[in-house]
Amino acid sequence: MRRTRPLTQSTASPPSEPATATVERGTLSEVFGAFLKLGLTSFGGPIAHLGYSRDELVVRRRWITETGYADLVALCQFLPGPASSQVGFALGLLRGGPLGALAAWTAFTLPSAALLVIFAFAAALDGPVATGLLHGLKVVAVAVVAQAVWGMARSLTPDRPRAGIALAAVIMVVVAAGSAGQVAAILVGALAGLILCRQGPAVESGHLSFRVPRRVGMICLLGFFLLLFGLPILSVALEAQGLSLADAFFRAGALVFGGGHVVLPLLQAEVVAPGWVTNDAFLAGYGAAQAVPGPLFTFAAYLGAVMGPVPNGMAGAMIALVAIFTPGLLLLVGVLPFWDRFRKRPFAQAAMRGANAAVVGILGSALYNPVWTSAILSPYDFALALAGFLLLVVWRAPPWIVVLVTALGGAGLALA
Repeated sequence: MRRTRPLTQSTASPPSEPATATVERGTLSEVFGAFLKLGLTSFGGPIAHLGYSRDELVVRRRWITETGYADLVALCQFLPGPASSQVGFALGLLRGGPLGALAAWTAFTLPSAALLVIFAFAAALDGPVATGLLHGLKVVAVAVVAQAVWGMARSLTPDRPRAGIALAAVIMVVVAAGSAGQVAAILVGALAGLILCRQGPAVESGHLSFRVPRRVGMICLLGFFLLLFGLPILSVALEAQGLSLADAFFRAGALVFGGGHVVLPLLQAEVVAPGWVTNDAFLAGYGAAQAVPGPLFTFAAYLGAVMGPVPNGMAGAMIALVAIFTPGLLLLVGVLPFWDRFRKRPFAQAAMRGANAAVVGILGSALYNPVWTSAILSPYDFALALAGFLLLVVWRAPPWIVVLVTALGGAGLALA
């Protein structure tokens, strides 16, 4: 196969070539190796992951230009789903075609998913030290979610209309507990955005070009909606526990707007309320997820592994992991052929501003219940959570260090 000359660019300034320039195709082993490196070293959450990916794939390997990467990030932040994983999937598609996309997702996801499944089996250990460590991980969740609410509120609710939408979302989630209230809050937020959030910066024409036929995009969008509305019907009609599990995680993955931490309240409503996972096990796993590299969505693998009434162990981990990532990846491929035209529509921008404001309210509500009410049981717990929050926000310590400090602090309090 004839290969074209790869893009060249300076690491000190944005490249001059458009992102639509033809790039050299790579091998599957090259794509897998690049993303396995990222999967093993990308600590710090979605924003940090995007920075690692830019350094490795834009600056070092020159797979895509700076402008192309920026446009791809904008697309993935617009769509529901895990932005860093969607960016990696798209870059794998660009470099290695459909198999390259699958290799990129697998390599980036596998390390953290494997570590969390191992933690799920180890969490059954008993004793005062183990109990203290698990409680410390629950306290970590308080610090991490508080930091997420703080950062998201500053960027996604900067004015009175969007702050009002966030407050309304809190009220709706409190009044209508569970996933129904959260879905309603997001829908109402999007509708309110159409009315209240029409003012915003002009959207420039993009530079993103993927060889995804419109027919393939339409098939992926159709598949997304068929699974979203069909899985609940099939799980009830067939009374299949595996389908119920897939439905719960697919629905959670389909509604994550504004950041990976929003998956916390969505998954809590899907797996804790039905009794599949205890609240203590849920929060301990969420705390452990902050200490591993890779996407936060691999928390689903932990939940699938510790479940009781539904398929558990490795089968549950695989079902949950695939189901939670699938909607975001289907939407990404579905929108790629239409992205540049769609994102310039004022109604789309306004609806997303409202939906993003609503998820700030949903996450803020989750910060109180179940995170705070389950983890902060004494003044010592409060002091430990505050120390973790300050480490994250003021000293900007890496999350894995905060997890280590807080977990050891919980163990120390248990032995005191």
